[in-house]
Amino acid sequence: MNRPAPASAATSSTAPTDTAPDGTAPTYATTPAGMLGVPTTPADRLDELTARFPFPFTADRFRYSTNVQPAGVPVRTEVGGWGEAVVDVDGEYAAELAERADIVRRDPRRQATLPHMRPAAWDAMLTLMRELSAAYPESFTLEPLGGDEYRWHNALLGDRLRFRYGDDGTVADPMAYIGSQVQEDIVLLDQREQLYADAGVVTFAADWNFGFDLGMSFLEIHGPVPRIHEERVITRAHDFLQRLQPHEPYRRTNWTLTVGRRLDVSTETYPGWGPERAMVPSIDDDLFGELLHLRVEVQHLIRLADSGAVMFLIRTHLLPLRQIARIEPWRVRMANVLAELPEDMADYKGLIETRDRVADWLRSHGPHSGVGATRP
Repeated sequence: MNRPAPASAATSSTAPTDTAPDGTAPTYATTPAGMLGVPTTPADRLDELTARFPFPFTADRFRYSTNVQPAGVPVRTEVGGWGEAVVDVDGEYAAELAERADIVRRDPRRQATLPHMRPAAWDAMLTLMRELSAAYPESFTLEPLGGDEYRWHNALLGDRLRFRYGDDGTVADPMAYIGSQVQEDIVLLDQREQLYADAGVVTFAADWNFGFDLGMSFLEIHGPVPRIHEERVITRAHDFLQRLQPHEPYRRTNWTLTVGRRLDVSTETYPGWGPERAMVPSIDDDLFGELLHLRVEVQHLIRLADSGAVMFLIRTHLLPLRQIARIEPWRVRMANVLAELPEDMADYKGLIETRDRVADWLRSHGPHSGVGATRP
């Protein structure tokens, strides 16, 4: 939920309309989330997802910044940790890749490689295979066979592939193939006088459209973001990316809120998820904490050694508010961040109508409220 959108109503059999027969807004007080047609986080997945969750707030206020740090440095949290590997594989691996395949089947524009980016696509594929095999050797194997030939084995999916690096006869579309092996969205930036988004696989965008942005410059893509121009955040980020060196990856985080456990909230699918926003003001507190999710992107920035392109990886994590509330430092900090968030930033993130309620909900669901539980 990155940008504000019209509060239209769902009218299918799986979601109530936005008005009651008397013309007033309904209160979804006892309706299970599943009956609203909104995907939620399964209870049996919460512990693992929470332990690996990259909680993004390090202070009680948030402002846009480059906020980059070297990749591969573990981050410990109150309930676990994250960040040891550039590519992240978890219990959602098979399900998320199946979802990506379905999205691409329905909308092939979600992946593209402009002709001049073929070498960068090969470079990205081999780089990510090396990252996967180094981080998870029990699940992924990349075996050099001599020369430019390799054998790839993905034990989680049962995939085997023998290929010659750079030979389109062995892999017709390297960008599409590696997109079927990693949970991250991938954007490849070609560096000319500026950086241009000229290739990628993006199926889990948060209110943007990869097909629309394909071929645009980094500065054009980020034009609508508030404050970043007058504070020169975007130009500093662009300069930083242009100076990236091979074998020195960096990372940063970004965040917003999403209704339901939806990875794909791209602008082209707005009719499918946009109406869910109309429910938010009317749902009761129990359902509110189940439906509203903190959405965090861990973004890796990598200079590819062979092609010189910049690879931008986006790994999306979602955790419901009710789970955030059970971890006392997270509950308090997130409430403070949202309460202090400036109007223009809240508007851009699509939080202008919900942030006060989210902050109030978090403040009222502490360890003494009877609904939250402090974890060590």
